[in-house]
Amino acid sequence: MSTTVEREPRPLTPEELAKPYAKYYTMDLGGPDLEALELLRRDRQMDAAKALMPEDISALLDPGYHEVETGWCMLPNGGGYIAVLHKLPGVTVEMIDWWFAWHAIEDLRYRIWYPPYHLGIGVDEWARPRLLDPDVPVRDKCRHIIHHVTEDVGMGAEHIDIHFLGPEEMGFDMERFVAPNVGTFVGGFGFSLNEHQPPEIPAAPAIMCHFIREVHGGVEWRTRFWMGYTLMNGHPVCMLPPGVHVPEEAPYGLANHNVYEYGRLKALLPLIHAELGGTYA
Repeated sequence: MSTTVEREPRPLTPEELAKPYAKYYTMDLGGPDLEALELLRRDRQMDAAKALMPEDISALLDPGYHEVETGWCMLPNGGGYIAVLHKLPGVTVEMIDWWFAWHAIEDLRYRIWYPPYHLGIGVDEWARPRLLDPDVPVRDKCRHIIHHVTEDVGMGAEHIDIHFLGPEEMGFDMERFVAPNVGTFVGGFGFSLNEHQPPEIPAAPAIMCHFIREVHGGVEWRTRFWMGYTLMNGHPVCMLPPGVHVPEEAPYGLANHNVYEYGRLKALLPLIHAELGGTYA
């Protein structure tokens, strides 16, 4: 595993143990995709010329696959790039839309996703009623909401603010953003601060894209991250000054973390959606 420090799962409180989904915290849900981990080895950086750049995000709407669907690399401008293809049999777009609204409501819901490396989550007070409001379409619940996440992707706990956006705000060609080109989408931009980071170092920016297509028997989940980038007025911008680069440990660690967390989610999501799908409180 890529995580440099093995964490022990934090014991659940009596209040957490009383939750109907507490059982998933310690449930064995299977392991990661070993083929993906092999492609994401530290010594197997992909050719940066084959990376999808964020300004070309609509290429995800094309049929078929890109030459590299699972890989990581450093970009010539100092940024980091991650691509991971996940196959999720038995998972539907309905489950995914529900999950991203449901799990943001409290810490334990995020922690059962990938314990012990998902450490906590929160939203601003104004956002909580929106997540709980039955009149807000499920796919819109997270739009323009910030998830305040704490997780460890290999370099210690990081506090990350993820600003969720709609696909048109990410630069997708909305005339083509229809089935079967896409099933659903989760994405936005974020800023990360490591718990040991000196205060004079600014938060690290990144753009996140989870592009989901329906396939026979389930979905395929095409993840892309552009580290060192943010979005301004719908346009991707590299925030790195000349000569500054993202540490290699960052894209490498996040890519491997992504394989583990979605390897677990593909088993968790059908189970928990069958039990609680459609509920939020």
